[in-house]
Amino acid sequence: MDRTAYFDNAATTFPKPEAVYSFTDAFYRACGVNVGRGQHKPAARAAEMISETRRLLLSLNQCPAKKIVFTHTATEALNTILRGIGLNDGFNVYVSPFEHNAVTRMLHHLRTLYRLNVITLEVDKASLIYDLERIKYQFVDKPPHLVVVSHASNVCGVVAPIFEICHLAKQKHARTVIDMAQTMGLIDTDLSTEDIDYAVFAGHKTLYAPLGIAGFVCAEDAELDPLLFGGTGVDSANPSLPATIPERYEVGSPNVMAIAGLNAALKWATGIGIKDIFCEEQKNRQRLIELLSAYNNIRVIEPVSEAIGVVSCVFSGYGSDSIGQILSDKDVAVRTGLHCAPDAHRFLGTFPAGTVRFSVSYFNTDKDYDMLVDALNYIQDNS
Repeated sequence: MDRTAYFDNAATTFPKPEAVYSFTDAFYRACGVNVGRGQHKPAARAAEMISETRRLLLSLNQCPAKKIVFTHTATEALNTILRGIGLNDGFNVYVSPFEHNAVTRMLHHLRTLYRLNVITLEVDKASLIYDLERIKYQFVDKPPHLVVVSHASNVCGVVAPIFEICHLAKQKHARTVIDMAQTMGLIDTDLSTEDIDYAVFAGHKTLYAPLGIAGFVCAEDAELDPLLFGGTGVDSANPSLPATIPERYEVGSPNVMAIAGLNAALKWATGIGIKDIFCEEQKNRQRLIELLSAYNNIRVIEPVSEAIGVVSCVFSGYGSDSIGQILSDKDVAVRTGLHCAPDAHRFLGTFPAGTVRFSVSYFNTDKDYDMLVDALNYIQDNS
């Protein structure tokens, strides 16, 4: 197989740690059975592995008193929260300018059911810094009922000051939701605070797990109307769903294979240290920005404040899709277009064409950058 220089880690990190491949394969061969549907030993081992994975996630986020609810995708998790949180007519819902369609499309749908006021948090367009003073006045002028913030933008990588925003929101008794699809497992985050009601994660991104496992962190007494109804493997005679978390929100069969991969990924991350993983990605991000900035035909969108390893660019004279095809032909993987976040591009002034998005991980190598340089030189020489 031809080698690919992979710079599309914001879509899904690749490659995964070797332990993820080996443990997932071995565990699924030995215990690839359903959970809560049998009393035999393989089912018990699968159940214990899933329980251990919950504990590892809570430990990673320093919140042992909270609960983990597994879903198949972060989009499903956000749907569960936003549909179940109890919105009503006249509610003020605040969002960042960088929300993914998993949030904005859900809110668009909910506005057909309720008269919601969806308000964008103030962010400086030049620096991409969240203006906390202006946000404070926003909350005074129109007190929030719900605040939803993407911890880091999947378009430009800017990191939101989630603790400060959620603290301001809680002073107004708002509910808070943090989309950590691009940050859990990357940014060391203490979720023990009561200021954050729900934190959503996607296993296949910065947690370095396979596709098919995601979920959210919440308090033990969280109350959401369920999104799905069905079997849970417990209290089967009851026509109503269990009242306990996570059982109330985990209907149907869990993705045991993907959870095994997440289990292995969490142990890998714990062994290396989340701060060291972040440091390595930051080195790769800085190397990428320096490389891209050396070309006069590339404009890099770079936040002034803290950012993760997601870097969007505009190429002079070419649309993003055209550049993406050339890079693909040169075996360099990126993502182009709007990245499922059109409002972010409206805010950044890159709508409707979008950008060429490069995103690094812990595993990028010298060879990746060498292949990228060759491709960028080709584009520059033939422009």
